[in-house]
Amino acid sequence: MARTLWKGTLSFGLVTIPVGLYTATEDRSPSFNQLRAGDHSRIGYKRVAKADDEEVAFDDIVKGYEYERDRYVVFSKDEIDALRPASSRAIEIQQFVPLEQIDPIYFDRAYYLAPDPSGAKAYGLLAEAMADSNAVAVCRITMRDKEHLATLRLRDALFVLETMHWPDEIREFSLDEVDVDEIPEPRPAEVKMARQLIASLTEDFDPTAWTDEYRDKVLDAVQAKVDGSEVVVQAEEGEPATVVDLMEALRASVDEARSRRKEGSKAS
Repeated sequence: MARTLWKGTLSFGLVTIPVGLYTATEDRSPSFNQLRAGDHSRIGYKRVAKADDEEVAFDDIVKGYEYERDRYVVFSKDEIDALRPASSRAIEIQQFVPLEQIDPIYFDRAYYLAPDPSGAKAYGLLAEAMADSNAVAVCRITMRDKEHLATLRLRDALFVLETMHWPDEIREFSLDEVDVDEIPEPRPAEVKMARQLIASLTEDFDPTAWTDEYRDKVLDAVQAKVDGSEVVVQAEEGEPATVVDLMEALRASVDEARSRRKEGSKAS
């Protein structure tokens, strides 16, 4: 049984749908525990006050906002609860916008939004109404004391809610920050060859064709250690050769991409 991360309602005009939020992704990156070298005992951490290194009991911890360096205003749980917006238990659709108008840099994390049994009919109605549209719903949701801007879209008849960064959370960036004055204008022949390379590498996206090679290596090494075998450490690849002639590098890349595609066709 899937565990609900959040329960509330989805509002579409005057239609209210009881829904629950569920994890859509999981981080499967290998993680390592810190151990004491002598006996492999796990390293633990304590909550201590920086002023005197004294351990602090959980009940003695309060929340404070640093408004100046080392100066705080303290809030009680009731005060923080009172500041929460009305959307803390409701997702209200504000508008619909074409998906292509949203820069992917805004997207943060994806969740499945599933109906409570009592709201299945209304959920299906909204899904059917959005099925033929390339639009996504823009809404707000509050989770874990934070209000999020979010989008709602269909994926295989199930709604996916994606939290978004607020506009002022997107960093501005300039090439001046990396000491680049300007991007040199490429020659037409180089652009033409680069477009050929793009065309040679263009194909339908198949997510199952991609795997986390680092994770696979770590898990293989873990299993080898469990089995008592010696872990094989692969030598690092040498540094790539410096590109001297951009046009020649593009031409070689196109040839390599075409060759790889032919080999793939023969294998299938």
